[in-house]
Amino acid sequence: MRRSLWPTLGRIPLYLFGLTMLVPFYWMLTAAFKPVPELTRNPPSFVPNDPSLDAFYDPSYTSEQRGQQVVAGLFQRFGDVPGGFGRFMFNSLFVATAITVLSLLLASLAAYALTKIDLPGKRVIFVVIVASMMVPWQVSLIPNYLIVRNLGWLNSYEGYIVPALAKAFVVFFLVQYMRSIPDDLVHAARVDGAGEWRIWWRVVMPLMRPALAAMAIFVVLAEWNNFLWPLIIVQSDSMANLPVALSRLNASNAYNPQHFAVIMAASLLTSLPTVIVFLIFQKHFTRGIALSGIKG
Repeated sequence: MRRSLWPTLGRIPLYLFGLTMLVPFYWMLTAAFKPVPELTRNPPSFVPNDPSLDAFYDPSYTSEQRGQQVVAGLFQRFGDVPGGFGRFMFNSLFVATAITVLSLLLASLAAYALTKIDLPGKRVIFVVIVASMMVPWQVSLIPNYLIVRNLGWLNSYEGYIVPALAKAFVVFFLVQYMRSIPDDLVHAARVDGAGEWRIWWRVVMPLMRPALAAMAIFVVLAEWNNFLWPLIIVQSDSMANLPVALSRLNASNAYNPQHFAVIMAASLLTSLPTVIVFLIFQKHFTRGIALSGIKG
């Protein structure tokens, strides 16, 4: 009985730690569906008594009707931006998807060259890639900005995507995973007459799915939550992503408690896609991490 009790007691700190992480998310979720009078009630309610979607869209709101009981919904704001809040969602979705797909393709090509091709100096190249991980990313902000400005990519999707394609950690991770793939498969494909591009795409890439899925989660989360770089290169509201839009929404209504529900609704829509991505790729994520740690 003692043997069965100790593992249960040992998990209690993990449960408490998980609870502290879920409470803010629960508060955000409930606050997004509270009407204005209930949201400003003291003491606050932990369960919405009268749930509503007014924080997202309030049909009773007009520009002439501004009071403590009626505020503009999330999708009724940003009137000067084509598409409103939906434009910010599109920007984040497009940029995060493009960076994830392109960076994984480039990293897998680099890992293939460093592990399966007899490339002169590949050990030195790999050491340089790993060493670049030690350099703080803030160091490259000014050089990247100057390059993007000289290329005319400020306030554009190119300025979002191109500087984010080179990811040293993804290359390092995929190299460790690709070393577990037998070289005999690559040699057999070469004997059959397959070229390097075909071997990479038809032989190696299908075996890399767990590792690619694991890295996809890291890249998607990092790019979806990216704030500083878009803040630097974005010059118009129509090109802002969700973190920048959320920051501006919060700054303009930080001291107005009647707008907290709208801010919580924007935060909810910003965080939900990341949760969905993790749930979809969770099995591949754990498998990729485990296999790279055992065989790498």
